[in-house]
Amino acid sequence: MNRISWDQYFIAQSHLLAMRSTCTRLMVGATIVRDKRIIAGGYNGSISGSDHCIDEGCYVVDNHCIRTIHAEVNALLQCAKFGVPTQGAEIYVTHFPCLNCTKSIIQSGISAVYYSKDYKNHPYALELLEQAGVEVKQVELEEMILDKNSNEKLQFTASLLEKLAASGLSEDELKKLRDEANKLYTPL
Repeated sequence: MNRISWDQYFIAQSHLLAMRSTCTRLMVGATIVRDKRIIAGGYNGSISGSDHCIDEGCYVVDNHCIRTIHAEVNALLQCAKFGVPTQGAEIYVTHFPCLNCTKSIIQSGISAVYYSKDYKNHPYALELLEQAGVEVKQVELEEMILDKNSNEKLQFTASLLEKLAASGLSEDELKKLRDEANKLYTPL
């Protein structure tokens, strides 16, 4: 059995954290790691005890929700709250960090940023990361690798489509079904 890489493991942790997000616009998770050990995690959401976007809607000013604290900052604040140093640690994020999160990451001494998906990658953020000597790497995480039965599901779907073709279903209908299946099995 092949194991997923450390990078994929920590990115998967970040995707799991993102599922706790209370933001309705974008669910983001962040995991801070030192020496292959998770030292903190965060997701984007409101401050403790405050209204959440999922309950009250987003509070949007200048096309940004100001109700939420970003996942990266929540993870960094968790380290600060519990006295866990971040110097030389790495951060794994579901989406490329915004400019403000990039600044916080650099100031905290994080040595590497690993992210899963591009998201409005700001050129100045990239410039700052390069100037600070922070390694930046995109980590592909095909969600299907987390599903132990993905191969069986793909084979079952292909078998069903073959049987439908053999039964005389029109090419137009088959194309629609194939397109739907491809959407289900294609990583976001």
